Amino acid sequence: MARRKLTAEGTLVLECEGLSQLLNDSEPVVALVAEGRRRGMDVVISALTIIEAAHRRTHPARLAWLLSGLRVEPVGDEQARAAAAVLAGTGLHGHTYAIDAAVAEMALRQQKPVVLLTSDADDMTKLCGGQVRIVAV
Repeated sequence: MARRKLTAEGTLVLECEGLSQLLNDSEPVVALVAEGRRRGMDVVISALTIIEAAHRRTHPARLAWLLSGLRVEPVGDEQARAAAAVLAGTGLHGHTYAIDAAVAEMALRQQKPVVLLTSDADDMTKLCGGQVRIVAV
């Protein structure tokens, strides 16, 4: 399964559902991340994804261990403005799509090719256009 979805090198981006499934040891997501690493892909999340994926039943040590193997991209003023521009280009509203826009903006500036694991393929396709390969999880 992973071989059809990933390329050599580039970047594998996990949004909330991707990180959540990795935390829960979902076999398809664990396999995709492992295959991405074997192919030399950098595995990246937005700092906001941590907030979105963590909940009271999240085991803190497991989360910390997983995060130690991922590159966590910060979201500062410059990234927030760029995400707002991405939103403006799609007509979507920031109240509902703020974190998705930040993840999309972050994905768009990663080393190409970029593969984004998401549970919201339709919205992420709108936000990323054709520049990022969207894989539904």
